[in-house]
Amino acid sequence: MIELRGIEKSYRTRHGLRPIIKPTNLIFYRGANTAVLGMNGAGKSTLMRLIGGVERPDKGEIIKDVKISSPMGIGSGYSGSLTGAENLKFVCRLFELDLQETTDFVRDFADLGPYFYEPTSTYSSGMRSRLNFAISMSIDFQVYLIDEGLSAGDASFRRKCQDAFARRKSRSDLIMTSHNMSTIRDFCTTAVVLDEGQVVPFQDLDAAEDYYMEIVARRMAQ
Repeated sequence: MIELRGIEKSYRTRHGLRPIIKPTNLIFYRGANTAVLGMNGAGKSTLMRLIGGVERPDKGEIIKDVKISSPMGIGSGYSGSLTGAENLKFVCRLFELDLQETTDFVRDFADLGPYFYEPTSTYSSGMRSRLNFAISMSIDFQVYLIDEGLSAGDASFRRKCQDAFARRKSRSDLIMTSHNMSTIRDFCTTAVVLDEGQVVPFQDLDAAEDYYMEIVARRMAQ
């Protein structure tokens, strides 16, 4: 379970503090895969970083009794000067993983060929996405955070990710952001929608999509 208790988050701009997440109480229960929907700049990545512990809320607290991944996405942070293999070696040391076994898994899952041994600064966004996912999937997390990472993957890679999550369904959940509702429906069963700092939960994806499209229409009418 992940519980958000009265969390708030703002960022300082030249016009003063801008609230990104207004006072929020929310529980992510085990056994549900949750989509995070919202317009660009609504705070989706901020919410993911807060849940993943990359950032701290200005107020409130986040209670977690599960092992959570860092947000996986196109911009997930590995050293660009290191090769894919070298970045993986660092992760193996950090999580005390067997290097050879994990390398075999990541190399097969990411399917980067010889580029696995090239600096990640030379990777395309799709290649970085593959490496990020493969490394995260090599670690047995209870909740995986996915921040737009699948948007750079092709259909076959998305199927590979979907199959991997299906095999872990009994023991792992995911929370993901995406603008692609087809991807959302492939992976998620519930959703939260970010609307002007409010985090609105939905148990039904159709209702969440309808609410999100109302936000889009409202923004376009301005």
